[in-house]
Amino acid sequence: MDRADIVDQAFRNALASGDFPSGKSAAGPLSDTQAVEIFRAQVLSRNLDRRSRKMQAAGEGYYTIGSSGHEGMAAVAAALRPDDMAFLHYRDGAFQTMRSAQVPGTTPAWDMLLSFATSTEDPCSGGRHKVLGSKALNIPPQTSTIASHLPKAVGTAYSIGLGKRHECEHKVLADDAIVMCSFGDASSNHSTAQGAINTACWTSYQSVPLPLLFVCEDNGIGISTRTPRGWVGANYSGKPGLKYFNADGLDIFDTYRVAQEAADYVRTRKKPAFLHLSLVRLYGHAGSDLQQAYLKKEIFEGWEANDPLLHSARLLTQKGVLTADEVLAIYQESEDQCARVAEEVITRPRLKTVDEVMASLIPPARVCAPSNGPSEEDRAGAFGGDFKALNTPQPMNKLLNWALTDLMLEHGEIVMMGEDVGRKGGVYGVTQKLMDRFGPDRMIDTLLDEQSILGLAIGMGHNGFIPMPEIQFLAYLHNAEDQLRGEAATLPFFSNGQFTNPMVMRIAGLGYQKGFGGHFHNDNSLAVLRDIPGVVIACPSRGDEAAMMMRECVRLAREENRVVVMVEPIALYPMRDLMEAKDGGWMATYPAPDRRIGLGEVGVHGDGPLAILTYGNGRYLSTQAAADLAAEGIETRIIDIRWLAPLPAEGIIEALGGATKCLIVDECRTTGSQSEALMALLHEQTDLPHARIAAEDSFIATGPAYAATMPSRESIAEAARKLWNAK
Repeated sequence: MDRADIVDQAFRNALASGDFPSGKSAAGPLSDTQAVEIFRAQVLSRNLDRRSRKMQAAGEGYYTIGSSGHEGMAAVAAALRPDDMAFLHYRDGAFQTMRSAQVPGTTPAWDMLLSFATSTEDPCSGGRHKVLGSKALNIPPQTSTIASHLPKAVGTAYSIGLGKRHECEHKVLADDAIVMCSFGDASSNHSTAQGAINTACWTSYQSVPLPLLFVCEDNGIGISTRTPRGWVGANYSGKPGLKYFNADGLDIFDTYRVAQEAADYVRTRKKPAFLHLSLVRLYGHAGSDLQQAYLKKEIFEGWEANDPLLHSARLLTQKGVLTADEVLAIYQESEDQCARVAEEVITRPRLKTVDEVMASLIPPARVCAPSNGPSEEDRAGAFGGDFKALNTPQPMNKLLNWALTDLMLEHGEIVMMGEDVGRKGGVYGVTQKLMDRFGPDRMIDTLLDEQSILGLAIGMGHNGFIPMPEIQFLAYLHNAEDQLRGEAATLPFFSNGQFTNPMVMRIAGLGYQKGFGGHFHNDNSLAVLRDIPGVVIACPSRGDEAAMMMRECVRLAREENRVVVMVEPIALYPMRDLMEAKDGGWMATYPAPDRRIGLGEVGVHGDGPLAILTYGNGRYLSTQAAADLAAEGIETRIIDIRWLAPLPAEGIIEALGGATKCLIVDECRTTGSQSEALMALLHEQTDLPHARIAAEDSFIATGPAYAATMPSRESIAEAARKLWNAK
């Protein structure tokens, strides 16, 4: 017999016999009316869980990680305001059903059952996943998050104070709002949770406003692994900057009282708090989980005997708020409603086509107030001594710095964050003087944690800012790639375009950096970025184009809500010369602030019959090789892709018009590189003879062999000769 049915029958039997588990009497500020509302939300969540299991058994539902045992979260929802943004643990159905009761016009049973049935009419994900979440309820959707939502909750909480101090056109949260983020006891051990909570403490310790309520739902087990008794309290009760609260999550009166105290502390003190709730898990981890295979029967039967609905029924009947018959009537009414609605939702349409599934990968654009840009007086004041140098040739790092200055002058919602981006000006000086120009609110020196940097950016994007996080080196992204892959990029997809977290992430990357760092600071692999659906990847090769591409990246984030990654080639930051020392051939003057290079716009240099298709450092080296080839009578054209995702196929094919052969030059590793997609493109859409030269499948060494594994001026020229002379 399904444990859900066993628990259901036990609840009915207890109501008939009055045999409830023991516990404290009802006490605290929770009114009788509120208590009944919370109980109704608990009961609805419970019956939605039961119905999801029955739908799956009938082949009409597809996900059964339920909330049974965690219904105390309804009391937490009641203690918060519905405009407090909530990032929910996947067992928080009761929080959502309770918040629905706080927001007129919402239909929780209908909405959540549509989600269980993966109907296109699901108001949250449009049928893409069974998720908790709702735009109307201020709950961004989460899937099976294992702490990965904590960093962005920290970022969102930080954005509230910043939004109060700085104008932000698309601000969402009220100045006195707080952010709630919930998770399980097992998830609290995840490095992501540890990093996020440490970041909150680090921030609070410096008296920086951070109105964030962490809620740990401690049911004592993570799938099959038990949490040591007392571990959560011992781990979190003494952290500096973090106020600890503890409540009995089985008791709605105690939970409401303590949650209200914790929320008031966070709202008035603008400091983070940790609410530790003691709960139970019913039915196992998910519908397919057979907990009897790894737990003794008396353990889960003990949890079932402590069913939170039994405790709620005991408290309500002992206090005289409801009779046992009235409790049963509410329970039965909810079950009947869920059964009735389930019969209807399974008839509603589901996703069928590729286009339907992918429709929300790219978020919808938003209306932005027009801007004429900063005045010349404002520019002169911000640039200071640099203003007179704008018309003199400069390397990429200087031109990027000036582009960022103009963009931050024009758009007050742009905020940069990262390790050393402020006072130091970044490892390579790209953000020098920006702290002096715009202050620490907009140039945030973070702690050394890439997950927290990207979480800060994602959270600020939730509240209308245009964050520009910097990752110091491409290899460092791997410490935090799930924040991009699993959180930022998926949000529009799982919310049907209702929630977005636009950003422009800057990464110093790729190889050819002389004498420094080896593969930790020279990483020539972009595969981690290229396969993330919906993400835009920009890679400039010269300073003037980098400035114009940066303007387009910001436009994409600001107006089109896109997640954009600008990979800035480290070796080209300071590059001045092209063919020989002191020729200044790779410097450029600063392009006017209204000039930009649009997404998908490729660069073409020359019109020879031998096309060299490349990007980044490849363009620089290919330009050198082209001069050598020209001396031999081989005329080339160099096509700079610029935009690595989405691949500008149309622009590439157009640029190849009139070419007779094509050489792909890819500085990334042969396996997983852009060259694989480019070879496929040429094979599928052209008849051109083509070849490629790419880096070896190797990490990069430090010292004289720093470039040995990657294409060079000489190897590019040789590959071009071989292709050109081939019959």
